Amino acid sequence: QVQLVESGGGLVQAGGSLKLSCAASGRTFSTYAMGWLRQTPGKDRDVVATISWSGGTTRYADSVKGRFTISRDNAKNTMYLQMNSVKPEDTAVYYCAAVVKGRLGSIPQEYEYWGQGTQVTVSS
Repeated sequence: QVQLVESGGGLVQAGGSLKLSCAASGRTFSTYAMGWLRQTPGKDRDVVATISWSGGTTRYADSVKGRFTISRDNAKNTMYLQMNSVKPEDTAVYYCAAVVKGRLGSIPQEYEYWGQGTQVTVSS
């Protein structure tokens, strides 16, 4: 099993940058596809970016493409989300999560393990 803990959230000005980290426990971390998701109170949770178990394949929501970069370091059991040129609409609680084996992780329902979330607030 996998346990996940996010960190790196905080307050940032529009146009600035922030880097989120997700620390994982469990020997099998490297066998899971992973993703970053976000949620605003009263709204559905959305997939922001996904990364394959090896890191060789990444996918992004159109809203963040070109601004955010997902990466992972399996040797450190850690996943990252580099957020550049942030916008007020990026304000949300960000979660890291592990994809159910055999799924693509394109939708929130395909994730099995979740972190507690970290708040990102972008001011204008």
